[in-house]
Parts: sequence; structure tokens; C-alpha cells
Amino acid sequence: MAVVTLQRQRWRSPMAAVALSNGSGGNFSCGNVTAANLATLDLSDNQIKGQLPDCMKSTNRLLFLDLSSNELSGKLPNSMGTLVNLEALVLRNNSLTGELPSSLKNCKRLIMLDVSENMFSGRIPSWVGESMQQLIILIMRGNQFSGNLPPHICYLNDIQLLDISRNELSGGIPTCLNNFTALSQNTVNKIETESRVYWYNSTYSETYNFFSCSYYSFHITWMWKGVEQKFRRPELTLLSIDLSCNNLIGEIPKEITYLLGLVSLNLSRNNLRGEIPSNIGNLSLLESLDLSRNKLYGRIPSSLSQMDFIQILDLSHNSLSGRIPLGRHMDTFDASSFEGNVDLCGKPLEESCPGDETVTKSKGEEVDDEDDNSVFNGALYMSLGIGFFTGFWGLLGPLLLCKPWRITYLRFLNRLIDYLFVMAEVNLAKRQR
Repeated sequence: MAVVTLQRQRWRSPMAAVALSNGSGGNFSCGNVTAANLATLDLSDNQIKGQLPDCMKSTNRLLFLDLSSNELSGKLPNSMGTLVNLEALVLRNNSLTGELPSSLKNCKRLIMLDVSENMFSGRIPSWVGESMQQLIILIMRGNQFSGNLPPHICYLNDIQLLDISRNELSGGIPTCLNNFTALSQNTVNKIETESRVYWYNSTYSETYNFFSCSYYSFHITWMWKGVEQKFRRPELTLLSIDLSCNNLIGEIPKEITYLLGLVSLNLSRNNLRGEIPSNIGNLSLLESLDLSRNKLYGRIPSSLSQMDFIQILDLSHNSLSGRIPLGRHMDTFDASSFEGNVDLCGKPLEESCPGDETVTKSKGEEVDDEDDNSVFNGALYMSLGIGFFTGFWGLLGPLLLCKPWRITYLRFLNRLIDYLFVMAEVNLAKRQR
């Protein structure tokens, strides 16, 4: 396929899906296109080059548009905003530039918007939150978006995957993140989510002449636990926020600890200051937490040790201090999770805490005292034994072994006994008088 062209094509029923992925390249062009019933257009991995033509209005019933992993360049055409029925727009891994066209705000039914790994610039439009409130997946990773993260992003009540990492964002993290209702639940209703994403009822099938093999399956590339991985139907498994590799400042808002359903949180490589929220342990389902390479200070909250599912923890290269909490999974992390914090101490770091030295010293003194007492007691018992042995044999030995001494000793005892009896009789007689 040298040229991917829609020129003068009239797709009618039963054609509802066109999938030309993994092709050999070419240009994307279109002219008088009539594709009234086209629901899915998947041209991913085709090495398609050039700029997108401004001809999307002729496919305004399109539901899924995937142009990922091509060599597209230039700005998005304004006619992209005529795709008012669009549910998934995937432009990942191209060389698209400029700002997102304001006409995109007309795509209010979008569930997935993935514009990652391009060269989009400018501010993140406020209408992303205002108009696209049905978004479940929003991925803007690896672009050149700048300015503050708009507070309107908090209107995305149904968001489950939010990735705006590796941009040039500044300012603070909005304190309204607790408005992310879907992330605030301990459990996600997967049946409800699936029905929203894959709502292929009879009316839908009749309108687009859909059949089961035509279904479009969402798939994303996600940095998961430090490794870039690919996921299909990720909205049913991952509940994540990734704002890493920006220039965000200020403190980590405590409201982030209300997102009880979070499985992964990455705020690394920013300029965040302040202490880690003390209630961070409320995120009991968290499996991956990366706050590394910021300017955080203070102690590591003891509530971190309450996380039963935490597998990846990186607090390195901050200004944290005090003892590393112990308990549960905290003992399983190596020194790399805490390195680069000069005032941090305790296991698994080699730096011991001041209190540890006192305890060690007092234990050492107790051992020395015990050793001294044992030596003294041993010497005492030995002296008593030697004294008893010497006294016993010094007095009785001669009497038992020498007959003249024994006779003399017995005579002395007889005289002593007689004397005592006489004295007793005399004293008794005196009392009777």
C-alpha cells in the first residue's frame, strides 16, 4: 500500500470498520469521501507520512479513530472537531505539532484521548475538562505542553487513567483532585465501566451493521512500575495518575490521599516541596508510588507501612529526614528506594539513627557489668570453697589422722561437759534457796 487514500470512495453498508494497521507506508489523502456508516478507522502502524487532510467532516459518524505509530506531522485539522460521535481518538507516537484545535471541544463523547509522544505545545486547554467530562483515559505524555495544570481538569469525574508526564508544565497540583470520583472509590464497577466503553446494543449494531469481530479494543502504552508496557482494555485494570517529569511546584495536596482507588501514583522529577501527606497510607490499594527527585522534606509518614499491596516505592533524592518507618512491606525495599536523602537513617540504609547508638552503647555497658559481676561471683565462691576446705581439714584432719591428738581432744570435751554440768547444778541450787 503506497498510498492510503479515501478519495472518491463510497463505503456503504455492511462496511462498518476499516483496519489497515501494520502496512507499508505512504501518504494520507482524501477528497470526496462518503463513509456514512464508518464506525472504526484503524490506520495504526502504517508508516503514513505527511499532514492530516482537512476532510474529517465526511466521516462524522466515526466512533473510533486510531492513527497511532505513524509518521504524521503538522497540525491537527479543524475538521477533527466535526467527529462529534467519536469515543476514542488515538494519535500516539507521531510528529504532530502545534496546539490542540479548539474544535476538538465538540467531541464531548470521547472516552479515550491519547495524543502522547508527539510535539504538541501550548497550554492544556480548559475545555479538555469542561467539554470532555466522559473521559476515562487521558494520555498527553511526551509533548511540549506548558503553563499551569488547569483546575478544569478536575471536572473529569470518570477519569481512571491520567498521564501528563514528560511535558513542561509549571505551577502547583490542583487541590480539587478529590473530584475524581472514579478514583475515589475503593472498588471500580467494572461491569458499568465496560458497558460504557463497549456499549454494542442492538440499535448500535443495526445503525453501523456491526459484527463481533469489528469491535475496537482500546490499547495503550503505559509506564507501569518503572517499565513501559502495553495494555489492552486498560480502563478495567489500571487506576493511575502520572504527572512526572514536569516543573510542578508547591506541596503535594492532601486531597490526593482521598483517591482511595489509586493503584499507581507517579509525581517524580518535579520541584515539589513540603512534607509527604501524613495520610498517604489511606491509599491502601497503591502498588506503585514514586515521589523521587523532588525537594520534599520532613519525616516519612509511618502510615506508609500500612500499605499491604505496595510493590514499588521510590522516595530517593529528596531532603527527607529521620528514621525510615518499619513494618509490613517497608522491610522489603532496598537502599535505592531511599538514597539521596542526607538526613535519612535506619534500615535499609547504612546510616544508623542517633538513638540506635545509645541503645547499642547501653547494651554494651550491661554486657560489661554482667561480665564483671560474673567474675566477682566466681572469685567469691572459689574463696569460700577454699576457706571451707582449709578450715575443715585444718581442724578435723589432725584429730582423725593422729591418735594422741584425738585422745587429748576427747578428754578436753569430757572435762568441758563435766564442768558445764557442775555449773548448771550450782546455779540451780542457788535459785532454789
